[in-house]
Amino acid sequence: MRLSLTMLAAAVIATSASAAELTGTLHKIKETNRIVLGIQEASVPFSYLDGDQKVIGYAVDICMKIVDAVKQELKLSSLTVETSPVTSSNRIPLMMNGTVDLVCSSTTSNAERQRQVAFTNSHFLSATRFAARKADNIATIDALKGKPVVAISGSTNMVQLTQTSTARNLGVAVLAAKDQAEAFLMLETGRAAAYVLDDMQLAVAIARSKDPSAYIISDEAFSKAESYGIMLRKDDAPFKAVADRAIANLYRSPEIEVIYKKWFESPVPPSGLNFRNPMPAVLRNAFANPSDSPDPASYER
Repeated sequence: MRLSLTMLAAAVIATSASAAELTGTLHKIKETNRIVLGIQEASVPFSYLDGDQKVIGYAVDICMKIVDAVKQELKLSSLTVETSPVTSSNRIPLMMNGTVDLVCSSTTSNAERQRQVAFTNSHFLSATRFAARKADNIATIDALKGKPVVAISGSTNMVQLTQTSTARNLGVAVLAAKDQAEAFLMLETGRAAAYVLDDMQLAVAIARSKDPSAYIISDEAFSKAESYGIMLRKDDAPFKAVADRAIANLYRSPEIEVIYKKWFESPVPPSGLNFRNPMPAVLRNAFANPSDSPDPASYER
């Protein structure tokens, strides 16, 4: 009897000690039995609302893998998942003040942001490329030599286009558009031979066009690929470890191919747009070597 009581007391102490060891977000989730996902309502196809106002998207699917891992880590029989809308301007403050536990969207993980918040292993890479009409047979940046090429006025994309044209002595006639709609119209009507923008935004613009099959997106890029990550609080190593482990396991499994094709190579709700954006080699390499590095060069190895 004494031995049994001693073992019981030891088990209780061990359990209490284990619970006491929880800190940060894991402790918060354990205490409240809820996890809050910050979502963007119109960041197609990463995080948005479908026709029934349900939160869906590529980043949301990845976040749910983290939720499952947290539930398992904390040995919870159930876990309430709540969502909270965030914007580009308030997502970092809402993360830092504890309103949301994960931000599931198309958030660039760069060095400046990593001074305020943390990011999981990268789940997407976006670089500046050009779109062209398939019939024009323009496949490389050098093939733009002497041609009119449009970018949005004041954008980073325009700076990169201008710098590349100068560095390669291409003599590109750089055209300035006030917004994405005007820029694509210039490409569509032939006033521009190519349109320079972030590749994912080009894919969205093409999918929404009158004839998506009439356009291509260049393989060659004007910039190194910048990474997107799921945002979480800084200096919360235990929670980040759970999140990174969940994502690394996903990247090692065939399921990441299924999830990627679901959102980038298949019709997506509610309107059935298909972005026809196959997984690039640089992203496939990032999945094979999971990293939260904010350095674009690190993904080019």
